[in-house]
Amino acid sequence: MVSAPVEVLAAHTWAMADPYAVALRTGRGPLFLRRTDGWLLPLDVERWCSEPDAADRTVLTACHGPTLDIGCGPGRLVTALNARGQSALGIDVSPEAVRRTRGAGGTALLRSVFDPLPSEGHWQTALLMDGNVGIGGDPAALLTRVRDLLHPQGRLITEVAPHGIADDLDEHAAVRLHDGTGPHGTTFPWARVGPAALRRHATAAGWIQDGSWTVDGRRFVQLSRPQHPA
Repeated sequence: MVSAPVEVLAAHTWAMADPYAVALRTGRGPLFLRRTDGWLLPLDVERWCSEPDAADRTVLTACHGPTLDIGCGPGRLVTALNARGQSALGIDVSPEAVRRTRGAGGTALLRSVFDPLPSEGHWQTALLMDGNVGIGGDPAALLTRVRDLLHPQGRLITEVAPHGIADDLDEHAAVRLHDGTGPHGTTFPWARVGPAALRRHATAAGWIQDGSWTVDGRRFVQLSRPQHPA
């Protein structure tokens, strides 16, 4: 199993910080990731805490078999899959995220993707939605870990930077949480990638792209492992 980079441990602080828990509890922002140069990335708390939208529903349709939602947040996707009778598990390092997911009827564990997880090597689908490919600031390391969690014929669905952002965006930055009144907590590493950059990281981690789509400006890339003839 791939060990968690030291930076990933620091990244947990963003999900454990009070502003994040408050935002999930209330279902609204404002909430941002703030780079050290002052630039702010809005976090779409209201959408995360709502029912799945049209773009989400395309992702749900693409989920086949037991599904692992990495960084599930308040659990809109896990809950929807469970409501369909589909086996799905959300993991998140935020106790409030896990509490909210369970309260909505979804199955969730308080766990990092780099922790030991149930059914490693047997998940048919994994999800990295809402920018979660940036977890730990090292997409290649994260993609390598997810590859080991999936069945050899499994698939990973990732959400990359939205339409209007350069395809080759490959940003790695130190950020802090910001709730509109000021930054909170310590800095931690985060990444943002466009589809071209994701393909580079995916290739390095042993994936191939086998699908992509855009809905309402949100861009998704589906990855699988190369299948070699017996």
